[in-house]
Amino acid sequence: MRKADLRRADLFASLVVFLVALPLCVGVAIASGVPAELGLVTGIVGGLVAGVLPGSSLQVSGPAAGLTVLVYEAVQTYGLRALGVLVLGAGLVQLTLGALRLGRWFRAVSVAVVQGMLAGIGLVLIAGQVYAMGDASAPASGLGKIAGLVSLPGDAHPVALAVGGATVVVLLLWPRWRRGARVVPAPLLAVALAAGVTGVFDLSVRRVEVRGLLDAVQPPSLADLGRLTEVGMLGTVVAFALIASAESLFSAAAVDRLHRGPRTDYDRELIAQGAGNAVCGALGALPMTAVIVRSAANVQAGAQTKVSRVLHGVWLLVFTVVVPGVLGIIPVAALAGLLVHAGCKLVPVREVRVLWRGHRGEVIVLGVTAVAIVVGNLFEGVLVGLALAVAKTAWDISHVQVETEDRGAAGMVVRVMGNATFLRLPKLLDALEALPHDRDVRLELGGLRHVDHACAAALERWAAARDHERVATITSTS
Repeated sequence: MRKADLRRADLFASLVVFLVALPLCVGVAIASGVPAELGLVTGIVGGLVAGVLPGSSLQVSGPAAGLTVLVYEAVQTYGLRALGVLVLGAGLVQLTLGALRLGRWFRAVSVAVVQGMLAGIGLVLIAGQVYAMGDASAPASGLGKIAGLVSLPGDAHPVALAVGGATVVVLLLWPRWRRGARVVPAPLLAVALAAGVTGVFDLSVRRVEVRGLLDAVQPPSLADLGRLTEVGMLGTVVAFALIASAESLFSAAAVDRLHRGPRTDYDRELIAQGAGNAVCGALGALPMTAVIVRSAANVQAGAQTKVSRVLHGVWLLVFTVVVPGVLGIIPVAALAGLLVHAGCKLVPVREVRVLWRGHRGEVIVLGVTAVAIVVGNLFEGVLVGLALAVAKTAWDISHVQVETEDRGAAGMVVRVMGNATFLRLPKLLDALEALPHDRDVRLELGGLRHVDHACAAALERWAAARDHERVATITSTS
């Protein structure tokens, strides 16, 4: 492809991504409980900082729905002033992980845990934003939000609920006309129509509050930085860093499957994300991750190089500086409908069906992780999911097979093969204790690849007990 064609393709793709990113940046900010301008700042940094750094060539970064729940909890707990400190700390953690070349290890995280995390986030996001669609206040806890849905129809503002519902309908129907969706992205059309109808008919619904970019950006002070000594703050920093990194690197793997260009360097991409989050933190903005919706739009629009994602940041900056007042005509219910639609996409219904057919244990890990996030919080839910995934893996690899060969007068030969761990000790002892007590037994352990201390001690006790009746010989070739 000629350079002129490359520039033209990247320019067109950047405009498409800008139109997709604009309503999402604002919507994520509102759902996170922060000024709308901070979402745009994060989108700008995603383009101008992370966009120019090496890592993934076509992946686009910005504020993501996947961190909305965690950001909202952090802002409610520590205050808006602490957000910059948390994001800055997370960026520094990501930079450290990337410098230590640990980016590739994020691919070792159980896919079921990641999908469960996204499902839990999606459920909490949907439950919370349904209230915003009706201009109603949402309960604080995840379970409270779900339980309160029963009484929501009586509390919701009917006009706002209609605006939010119509937004979801547009998001579902517009992409079916592929030619139209290529020209005008569904998120932009849905929000623009909602804003237009609200303005023309002067509907009494809540609109986005515009504070101005300079008023919204609040860099952390030295006193704010001192709060990093608090245990709760440090835990939130780690949660921001790990979840943002996992989401970004899993997104990179998905984007790599969409194009034939250079593959992602995971360590460099982690450094790019860390640098972007450090800048976002210094500006007091939202945390940044790679976002699959924007990245897929970038690839599908024909982007060839990283120029497209950098330019999308330029367009966001121009919009924020030149026409920030446009945000004030956008109804909050429309943005809530946009996020309800995004939350539904986070729930991996198709993946659950596939896993159920071949890996039902993975479905259990996914489901427990999602439920733990809904019942508790995001960080605790992920820890529960990881612990369950590790326990499941330990169980799966602890396969012990016991084979018995009767050699008549020469006695019996019992061969134990596989991995003997405490998880399979009851099965192993049941098989050994079922052997005849009036026969000589030769126990061969050469087929064992691993024996933990619990199994080794149990085998020795079993052999010692057999010595009182018949002679048992234990042999091992490992």
